[in-house]
Amino acid sequence: MQLPTMHTILLAGLIGLAPVGAAQGYEAYISNEKDNTVSVIDLDTLEVVRTYPVGQRPRGITMTKDGKYVLLCASDDDTVQVIDAKTDKIVKTLPSGPDPELFVLHPSGNPLYIANEDDNLVTVVDIENDKVLAEIPVGVEPEGMGISPDGSVMVNTSETTNMAHFVDTKSNQIVANVLVDSRPRFAEFTSDGSQLWVTSEIGGTVAVIDPSKHEIIKKIGFEVPGVQPEALQPVGVRVTRDGQYAFVALGPANRVAVINAKTLEVEQYLLVGQRVWQLAFTPDEKYLISTNGNSNDVSIIDVASQEVIKSIQVGRLPWGVTVSPN
Repeated sequence: MQLPTMHTILLAGLIGLAPVGAAQGYEAYISNEKDNTVSVIDLDTLEVVRTYPVGQRPRGITMTKDGKYVLLCASDDDTVQVIDAKTDKIVKTLPSGPDPELFVLHPSGNPLYIANEDDNLVTVVDIENDKVLAEIPVGVEPEGMGISPDGSVMVNTSETTNMAHFVDTKSNQIVANVLVDSRPRFAEFTSDGSQLWVTSEIGGTVAVIDPSKHEIIKKIGFEVPGVQPEALQPVGVRVTRDGQYAFVALGPANRVAVINAKTLEVEQYLLVGQRVWQLAFTPDEKYLISTNGNSNDVSIIDVASQEVIKSIQVGRLPWGVTVSPN
């Protein structure tokens, strides 16, 4: 049976379906890698309001710009699932390529750039017409995905090649490669596009890169009293819109580092759950949410006070997190 196109789905949304869950406020969507589920958290009540089944080994997760659909990497199913955010139903799949782990949407909302870890490719997909637009050869084990605010440059990090690959989104060609430390996992542009932050999990550093010069401005290391250096494994990173602070998930160190993004110095470490993976802000940047894989919970961080205010149990091995743009 042919799956519906995005045009058909959008038309159905205009006809109207009864919403499930909160009608106002933000919701966080958590991919539970071991349970093959997504947990939904009401960010007003800070409670899980529902959990639904998805494909095998869900990891990367994001939402369409209009907030109508959740996009999910079902890594062991070799597909990206499109989920109606009102009904929690999978409405179609996208031709993602093998083992999708992370992806990033173009700022316009289309296309989607998907890292295919097993194939050393980034697949570019038109999410409205369900078509592969390009396959871009990159380094070995691609994972981290970032895109400049103007959409002109996409960056992929390759875990084994240890590089950040800069790709021109018009030509879909690599225009520069920057060598970083071992096992780069995530890439995040600042909101003004002047910096790119790349985490290196095994190297234990974050490289702050000038995207215009393709040069590293600084490598930031981490030290936590009582924590072995090998446990300081940076993964997810998020930078506030005003460029004042960056938050870095430090894996088995069970900490989120707070970095002054102007001085590029670590100011403090926030204790969260075990094996912290990914991070996401609410659109108003009131909260930062961390997924903690080994403790099966997420931590809610108050951004203004830089304090952890709550732990919320979700499914097993929570990996990715995204927040509705409503």
